[in-house]
Amino acid sequence: MNDGRTLRAWWQDPVDYRWLVRTLAARSALVPLKILIGLAGAGIAVMGAVIAGTPVGPPGHPGIASTVGVLSGTLWAARWWLLPWPSKTESLVLIACADVLFTVEFLQLQDRLFGAMGTVLLLGTGSYLSFFHSARALALHSAWSLLSVVLFSVRIATGGGSVQLAVAVALLLASVVSAVPAFQLLYSLLRTESLSDPLTDLLNRRGLENRLPQLMDRNRAICVMCFDLDRFKRVNDTWGHRIGDIVLMRTARRLRDAAGESAVVARTGGEEFVVAAPIAAAAARREAERLCQVIAAPPETTVAVTASVGVAVFDASICPRCPCPTPDRLLQSADAAMYRAKQSGGNLVVVDELTPPPDHRHPGDPHDSR
Repeated sequence: MNDGRTLRAWWQDPVDYRWLVRTLAARSALVPLKILIGLAGAGIAVMGAVIAGTPVGPPGHPGIASTVGVLSGTLWAARWWLLPWPSKTESLVLIACADVLFTVEFLQLQDRLFGAMGTVLLLGTGSYLSFFHSARALALHSAWSLLSVVLFSVRIATGGGSVQLAVAVALLLASVVSAVPAFQLLYSLLRTESLSDPLTDLLNRRGLENRLPQLMDRNRAICVMCFDLDRFKRVNDTWGHRIGDIVLMRTARRLRDAAGESAVVARTGGEEFVVAAPIAAAAARREAERLCQVIAAPPETTVAVTASVGVAVFDASICPRCPCPTPDRLLQSADAAMYRAKQSGGNLVVVDELTPPPDHRHPGDPHDSR
């Protein structure tokens, strides 16, 4: 059962490409990575030039296939060295083109066994996909890689080589290219662990920063609610940290169950939680009050708690021309509202609407009531 959930989570993991790129850039790793990826293309261009006109390489002196290979490798290196990091769509297109080019080019080689070894280059593009893109994109790559293995093996068997050699080559290459999905699964598990809170199994702050931009990209209205358990230190001091942990786990479970599948739920601090959901401005307060009551519901065996709640909501349907706030701005506004609720005595909801009221909308806005 757990294995099934793990595989399903891996298959459905959207992988935030922009977050990965931003993280690498913040760690000063993007430029070295661009240089290495460009070097791979340059190496392929040099290899194409070296084998051109030899008994190993494509027919001709140098021949169309060799010229295309050298030119493609050179353009690949120039693109990665001279231009910014590609967008998600361009990244996928580049890898797809590289996959097709590798297979087509190595099918042209006169030495069929050497040509089959070119399938190993698909391991490089697969490794890139396993880090930056989803399992579904990697599945398409793996299908193409296995098809390439079959083509190369059939070519060996029909070109004078023995069937046993063709089968051995097929098994060797298939074992190499099929290992990439396993590596991505392991990486996905590690990434999930690094983005999760070990006590409650909710997202941690880093996980929230990963998922919130995705939620905002998919919805016109976004509501971020910050929850801070009132006087939680008293719970730990009176009942002990074990009971405190039980209260935190119970709160996490209640929020996760009540918030719904479309919401992102995270534990961002000791007794602080965040719920982000696609909720319109008109319904934000009502939803926050409902979740506040869910937290305060009488417990079965442990101490009861209440929460101070700060809400930040932006609704583009009210003001289409208003600039969408950044995820950090939403979180900061909700956090500030939560502190105002706590300063007012707790067990209270304070809402900060980031959508300007009607008096502050731009003239001519279709939702302007004036």
